[in-house]
Amino acid sequence: MSRAFIFPGQGAQTIGMGRDLAEAYPAARAVFDEVDEALGEKLSALIWDGEIETLTLTQNAQPALMATSMAAMRALEAEGVGIDKAAFVAGHSLGEYSALTAAGALTVADAARLLRKRGQAMQAAVPVGEGAMAALLGLDLDAVRKVAEEAAQGDVVAAANDNDPGQVVISGQKAAVERAVEIAKGAGAKRAVMLPVSAPFHCALMQPAAEEMAAALAEVTIQAPAVPVVSNVEAAPVNDPDRIRALLEAQICGAVRWRESVARMVEDGVEEFWEIGAGKALSGMVRRIHRPATVRNIGTPADVTAAVEAAQG
Repeated sequence: MSRAFIFPGQGAQTIGMGRDLAEAYPAARAVFDEVDEALGEKLSALIWDGEIETLTLTQNAQPALMATSMAAMRALEAEGVGIDKAAFVAGHSLGEYSALTAAGALTVADAARLLRKRGQAMQAAVPVGEGAMAALLGLDLDAVRKVAEEAAQGDVVAAANDNDPGQVVISGQKAAVERAVEIAKGAGAKRAVMLPVSAPFHCALMQPAAEEMAAALAEVTIQAPAVPVVSNVEAAPVNDPDRIRALLEAQICGAVRWRESVARMVEDGVEEFWEIGAGKALSGMVRRIHRPATVRNIGTPADVTAAVEAAQG
């Protein structure tokens, strides 16, 4: 059965995530130690014993989620299930960095430093209170684009995350997003809700962050991944390091084309998706995109054991 490893994005973070993996697997513990060293602080202490409000800050959540995903990946590898068991890897927004790290394109330390910078740059790009995001449920991408076009009125508002056939997230200036929410309700959305986020991610307002990330990415070595990485920006596999670098920069302002990414992997023969790290949000999206898909979550030692048995069966 052809398999893809997929990696979660922001919103999946919880206090205590990855702790049991670190206790059960020295290789998993080593990931958290490497991230702590790369950042020059005990991020692991925040992840396991801190306050959720602090962990949720973009600059903390991004490297923390990558660390947890890589801890789960190292636990799988310790049990003999490596990246060669996947036909593709993909990640949702910051999860693309986890996917690249799992595939050997980035080191854990470089990914941690890049995600810390990415979180800081995205937070700083727009003053708090000026931007917003909202989830529109029950409208497809074309309908949401029409809603955004009507709501813009000279402001920025755009589809930011095309998550699944019935869930598209919009992002932009707060007034425009609020207008879009009201228009969406009139256009047949089942629900249209403002999201509790600190910045308007994945839209043109993030251009200052994209420029900062271009400079940071230019200083990092990117290797060819061991398996193709399905890019958020293009919803297509990529192997070339220079192309990966350009797409990571473009991803800051570009939409996360998750629905199309999953559909592309299914088209290329993937039948089973392993969500590696915290939470189960991507698994739900995969089921809504392609109901026959088999999904598996790997965030605890018990999950690792079950996955290893499945891979060997």
